[in-house]
Amino acid sequence: MRRTQRLMAGLFVLLVIAVHAFYHERAIAQKGDTQAPAEWVADIEKVFIRSEDCKQCHDRHYEEWKGVREQTPDLKTFGRVDAALLHGTSLESPVFRTVLGLWMQTNPTVQERQRCLSCHVPSTTVFPQHAEKIASQVLAGKPQVEGIGCASCHLIKSVEATPMPPPTFKIEPGKTIYGPYADPEENLVHPAVQSELFRGANYCASCHFDKVKDVTQKDLPGEILQGTICQDCHMEPSTGSSTSKRGAMTRSIGRHWFRGVVIPGTLLKNRNLQAEWMPRVDLETKKSDFAVEGTALVKVGSLPHSFPDGDPVLKQFLLAITVKDAQGRVLAQETKQFGLPYDKILRGPIPDPFIKGGNTRKVPFSLTVPAGSAAALVEAVLSYALIPTPEPALKDKYLASLGSDKERDGAKKILDEYTQPRVLTYRAKNL
Repeated sequence: MRRTQRLMAGLFVLLVIAVHAFYHERAIAQKGDTQAPAEWVADIEKVFIRSEDCKQCHDRHYEEWKGVREQTPDLKTFGRVDAALLHGTSLESPVFRTVLGLWMQTNPTVQERQRCLSCHVPSTTVFPQHAEKIASQVLAGKPQVEGIGCASCHLIKSVEATPMPPPTFKIEPGKTIYGPYADPEENLVHPAVQSELFRGANYCASCHFDKVKDVTQKDLPGEILQGTICQDCHMEPSTGSSTSKRGAMTRSIGRHWFRGVVIPGTLLKNRNLQAEWMPRVDLETKKSDFAVEGTALVKVGSLPHSFPDGDPVLKQFLLAITVKDAQGRVLAQETKQFGLPYDKILRGPIPDPFIKGGNTRKVPFSLTVPAGSAAALVEAVLSYALIPTPEPALKDKYLASLGSDKERDGAKKILDEYTQPRVLTYRAKNL
């Protein structure tokens, strides 16, 4: 019995030693795997404090910004929710990584790279010397700095009033946080100051500059949405407190997930809004024995908002014109594409989008029909894609730069999804 007890005690001691050694080695391994932030990252975070720090008091807004409350399959797969990329995923999103990787294969200059990152990583406007390192980390899928975090927006003090895109936001480095409240709560963490800019469309237009007719105006003009600003729809109004610890519980606050067109019923319930927001096509045509020619008129009403999507640079539009006979047989067709290819993006002035609120785009066409046929109908289909389709050589070059088949398969999936044309509107006219 004593021998058995001594044996059991010995085995127990050996087990304790083994468990201790296992966890000690595991702790050492984890410590080695977790690299301390680089010195340049620490320099950025002294000015642009991480949103996790803001979460201590502003946990509701943090969860909305990060998408914690919106764990949909789209968010998990693409970093997007309800057709809108979350600001909190501006660097982590594999969509941005793929587009940036393709664009970098076209050899943009240092200034062009900084220009690209200025909206996705506003801290680069204060620390332009670190833009290259940030881009390299994004391409590796391991960004150490935040993209569009709390500080990125709440350190903006002003915007430059220029009618040409893009307008420039001005960040005020320091401890002062800017926001919409006239009487911000005093606290021991940071001073807070009201800025009228946070209740203006020109604030959002600093990055989403193709959405309105005049990026310098605070309000959206027009009868339908007079007095409305971007935040009224895209920061769903609520009542409560901007902090979880204290503050007036009856303040008007805005949700921080910045949803797109699927905000609760706004687009679906308001028929006037649908009529003014959605583009439409009219056709002016002239028929001869051998051809059908004319002009497609692409219009968006008085509402100063361009649909679709919030991106001002990447969108592609396709206008397909088809001529058919009385039996519905296709006699002739052509597709005109509008939008910049990767090697033209951010090279020189940014052109107006193909669809712009309050404007009419005139697209001439001329289609030759086969001899002996009779054209009876002309159709126009307007579609859009969220990103450009890369040339085969560019696509192959980018895919070859990725480190594994898994990464290549992920990039292919994103390109298939985001270059897919989506129908916007349709028009047919009898000849």
